Amino acid sequence: MDFGRLSDLRYVDFRLPADHPETAAVLARALPAQPAPPAVYVGCPIWTNKAWLGSYFPQGIKDADYLHHYARQFNSIELNTTHYRIPDAPTVRKWREAVPESFRFCPKIPQVISHDRALYNADDLTTSFCRAIEGLGPTLGHAFLQLPPTFGPEHLRRLERYLLDFPAFVPLAVELRHPGWFSDAGLLATVTAMLEALNKPLVISDVAGRRDALHQRLTTPMAFVRLNGHGLIDSDFRRADDWAARIAGWLEAGLHTAYVFIHQRDILHSPLWAEHFLRRLHELTGMAVQPPRVIPQPVQGSLF
Repeated sequence: MDFGRLSDLRYVDFRLPADHPETAAVLARALPAQPAPPAVYVGCPIWTNKAWLGSYFPQGIKDADYLHHYARQFNSIELNTTHYRIPDAPTVRKWREAVPESFRFCPKIPQVISHDRALYNADDLTTSFCRAIEGLGPTLGHAFLQLPPTFGPEHLRRLERYLLDFPAFVPLAVELRHPGWFSDAGLLATVTAMLEALNKPLVISDVAGRRDALHQRLTTPMAFVRLNGHGLIDSDFRRADDWAARIAGWLEAGLHTAYVFIHQRDILHSPLWAEHFLRRLHELTGMAVQPPRVIPQPVQGSLF
């Protein structure tokens, strides 16, 4: 994602800030109902990664088989394709059939709703979208509403109305990007209290140029984290370690589910980051989420 991406990282402090004071209270209330075990999902924004052919994907597979093989490497995906169009029923059915039931799709709300209409007069489109992705069945994770940087605090009541009317059968996270949501502590307290009351997670964005969006305020016992990587430089691996430690702490305190989505300019770097993150998380928690692995490729013409 381009949000918050910088070309010069020399002056960026990539350390994770302390948790928001309300996060501990959210997790403490959630601890008695924590599932055993809790769930951790890791993924990328797309599955059509041709650069993985011959490493994470078998060489020579058809385009229609990419999702099937992606789901053997990652257990979730940030479904960006729904940002551009509402999928039809046959498409959704193919997606669902391509993955195991343990896999989770996190579809992005269509931009015609979030950006073009800015949530105004979007009820019919929202209903159509939710009915479409309902076809994902048990593989539907959390949809997420990514609001543009132009959608500021002056639209708080419109956001509240939209969320109140949003179909209850689709779990939804909310991503805020306008700086005004984070610059005023009182306003942030208001919007996060609203999201907590409505059981809607607030997306955490770990990006170089917008450290304010790294708010560390959980509004539900589900964490939805989106990160920009920078080509597997040292800070990428330090951040993987830091996020593993932070999520391990949240899991111990009562977190039910974590989604972590990694964005790298070079898609070949995403599996390596995920493998490092999941290995560290396993060391800290004992959770065994299968990391991506390079798969053996058949050697053409070999008899042995």
